[in-house]
Amino acid sequence: HDVVAALKCVCHLCANHTCETEAEGACWNSVMLIDGREEAVKSCLSPSEMKGQVFCYGSRHVSKRNCCFTDFCNNETLHLHTERSSEGSVWGQLVLAAVILVPSCLLCVAVVLGVCAVHHQRCIHSKARAQDPEELLDDQSLVSPEKGLKELICDMSTSGSGSGLPLLVQRTIARTIVLQESIGKGRFGEVWRGRWRGEDVAVKIFSSRDERSWFREAEIYQTIMLRHENILGFIAADNKDNGSWTQLWLVSEYHEYGSLFDYLNRHTVSVDDMIILALSIASGLAHLHMEIVGTQGKPAIAHRDIKSKNILVKKSGTAVIADLGLAVKHNSTTNTIDIPVNHRVGTKRYMAPEILDDTINMNNFEAFKRADIYALGLVFWELARRCSVRGLFEDFQLPYHDLVPCDPSVEDMRRVVCDQKLRPNIPNQWQSCEALRVMGKIMRECWYANSSARLTALRVKKTVSQVTVIREVKD
Repeated sequence: HDVVAALKCVCHLCANHTCETEAEGACWNSVMLIDGREEAVKSCLSPSEMKGQVFCYGSRHVSKRNCCFTDFCNNETLHLHTERSSEGSVWGQLVLAAVILVPSCLLCVAVVLGVCAVHHQRCIHSKARAQDPEELLDDQSLVSPEKGLKELICDMSTSGSGSGLPLLVQRTIARTIVLQESIGKGRFGEVWRGRWRGEDVAVKIFSSRDERSWFREAEIYQTIMLRHENILGFIAADNKDNGSWTQLWLVSEYHEYGSLFDYLNRHTVSVDDMIILALSIASGLAHLHMEIVGTQGKPAIAHRDIKSKNILVKKSGTAVIADLGLAVKHNSTTNTIDIPVNHRVGTKRYMAPEILDDTINMNNFEAFKRADIYALGLVFWELARRCSVRGLFEDFQLPYHDLVPCDPSVEDMRRVVCDQKLRPNIPNQWQSCEALRVMGKIMRECWYANSSARLTALRVKKTVSQVTVIREVKD
């Protein structure tokens, strides 16, 4: 097929059940046997995905996959037919025909033979086109039994587009996860610890009324080249509909230490621990904010809800940025901002002055990045308070804890941040520790009322990494 223009296709995982392909893309239709039931998936395919036979060719009795090249051409339901069920159906027809009339029986047999002949020719033609891939393309070839999550993701990161696992693999993984325990609740729904092939995973279950947040977060996580050691590792998205209710799943890596908010509530950190956490958070944000130019490029992304509850702590002592449901992408070619249609807003306590007083320029992508930097300064303040120097540290507190109520309104925050121009207190004793002194300076430069004067994420990252170098030299 000589495909040029973009196509519109039916899409199971899309908010409005339609998607649009890239140029040279295709509509995709598939059915797969999972736990004895036929599961259908319809979506758009990118040109790179079409190169893999796994997307466009089916395997014997396990799955059927079909690529097509006109608008909404995948708006039909495929079915798997086993030999046994076909024989049963034919046998039933023969018995019924014999009871009625012998001539009808003969006619029915002739029709069946004709259909079988046509079907046989199609099978031969399909097999020739596929160059006999069907022995390789059963369910196990999609999710190899000896491969764990890290190997699967690594394979896709090195050989694919860097935008995540194929849709069918995602669904196969999600459908075989066993939920173990609830580990948190939020505005969107609930987070569970699940198990897949002996490995822990985190499953974020959205309520059906928050479908836009689920779809948006899955879409952002699958942005080309987004994967980074300091951004939460995305595994799969799946929607489970049993006819009466829908569950929307987002599967990611599991980090048993939980959020930075939980971690700092339970633990103090050493100076080295603080630097490592601060550097990894800044690195993750710098990668989000950075545009990578090229065919395998990445758009600049602003998070819009940076806070200690949306940062997770890894066993290694580093951190990852999570919860990308409010993120915005920048298209530098057209200079447009992809802002999600979403009823959620950011967290009021962490909102930058220009958001609180409604002076932010929504048409300028840099404004969103600068608002992230303001919130980053507040997270660093929470972190630095828990840094133990010669046995001295402070209790964990949220920013502005002493100035606003527990659940502040926009008006509460605007009065303190914009009208009174107050910021969290930076203790004098931080001056006696080089690392805390630098952290305090970074915070002040993240909190400027004039957003254009704030540091960039890359500058924050470089400044914190210089503290690491100074400490290593001194040691």
